[in-house]
Amino acid sequence: MNTYSLKNNDILVIRRGSPEDAANFVDYANTCAGQSDFLTFNQGEFSTVDAQRISIEELTDGKVGLFLIAEIGDRIVGNITFRLGKRPKTAHVGEFGISVHKDYWGFGIGRLLIKSLIKWAQETEHVRKINLKVRTDNQRGIQLYNKMGFEQEGVLRRDFFSNGVFFDAFIMGYCVDGEKKRKYTNLF
Repeated sequence: MNTYSLKNNDILVIRRGSPEDAANFVDYANTCAGQSDFLTFNQGEFSTVDAQRISIEELTDGKVGLFLIAEIGDRIVGNITFRLGKRPKTAHVGEFGISVHKDYWGFGIGRLLIKSLIKWAQETEHVRKINLKVRTDNQRGIQLYNKMGFEQEGVLRRDFFSNGVFFDAFIMGYCVDGEKKRKYTNLF
């Protein structure tokens, strides 16, 4: 558990989530889904507390991923979920999703959540790479990921579909062990 003082003097706690957080998280996620079209889920998709409880339980030992909650008082204001590959050849790499409640945009909560994920990954012996997908029109998200050391590795065409419109996504990655992106030149 880590504690931070925000610029509005609120005290933010970032901690590992537990199955007991499932009901509050379902409410939080459904609220956030109505605040931003950049998320990978819609409002109402997190409908069962039991399913969320199971999902959180899977991530509590840190072997298959990580589930972090950012809260002020007893209110969830942010979350990051990271899942590793399930097979031996991909078990060293995973992808994360992040959300912050709109009332707390601009307070650095997303940066603190990503920093917490990177620190955790560096302390493990098995996580070597962190990936993410971000819509190409999510300029604030892209700017944050670049500042945190993520590099654009490719584009997925028509990866998101929302309100009848397709959106492209950037694939971005962070090598936990510091290996820089290889330059593939003179291949053809």
